[in-house]
Amino acid sequence: MILTIDVGNTNIKCALFEGRTMVSYYRMSTDKAKTSHEYGIMLYMFMQRDGRRVEDVEGIIVSSVVPSMNFTIEHMITEYFMQKPMWVAPGIKTGINLKYENPQTLGTDRIANAVASYEFYGGPCIFIDFGTATTYGVMSKKGEFLGGVICPGLKLSLEALADKTAQLPKIELIKPDCVIARNTIKNMQAGLVYGFVGQVDYIVKKMKSEIGSEETKVIATGGLARMISSEAHCIDFIDGELTLKGLRLLYERNSKPAAEHS
Repeated sequence: MILTIDVGNTNIKCALFEGRTMVSYYRMSTDKAKTSHEYGIMLYMFMQRDGRRVEDVEGIIVSSVVPSMNFTIEHMITEYFMQKPMWVAPGIKTGINLKYENPQTLGTDRIANAVASYEFYGGPCIFIDFGTATTYGVMSKKGEFLGGVICPGLKLSLEALADKTAQLPKIELIKPDCVIARNTIKNMQAGLVYGFVGQVDYIVKKMKSEIGSEETKVIATGGLARMISSEAHCIDFIDGELTLKGLRLLYERNSKPAAEHS
């Protein structure tokens, strides 16, 4: 089995793969106060619940956009899995052409999304990750990562609205039934949700125009993908495990057996 770990700003997502099949999925909150032992015990218990053993994990790959968590995660893997993980970092073989001015500044989760989007959906395609930040990426027909867009995420915008205004409250993030709302909470919900829907439709429209292909496929991932996809008509596919699938592909492309067969 291969263990993939995606360390995000809000959550740490983990998946176990047997070949190309995802057999288990786990999610933990990203907490800088937690120790490597706390994360190790949680992951150990999750796997035990599913009847999985840490001894059966043959390899581990990690993507992290939170550098301050890297030591904790690496120490957890060394302590509980007795092996050194593969990190998505400069120099890793991706199998795609990164047409980015400085590829070293490209988020590792976006690299994984780009790899998985092109592998499973082909090009040209646009992938959108609705995480703490909302990120867009564009893959060409030839498998080139052309660039993208980074916007504040829905929850981040919600927090900013409540924290930076004197009279607006903290609210639950749900989609209201209509845009013309009659109370403050629903006004905020409508502005956030439908505002993001408009953003998605417009940015995708502009991207398709710059690519020169209206047939470009659009893939959504991340925790809020389904909420936005229910209104954004431009989204063709929802793939909640896109990043983790990309990490599995990156592991295969950089492991010694894969290199021997190539």
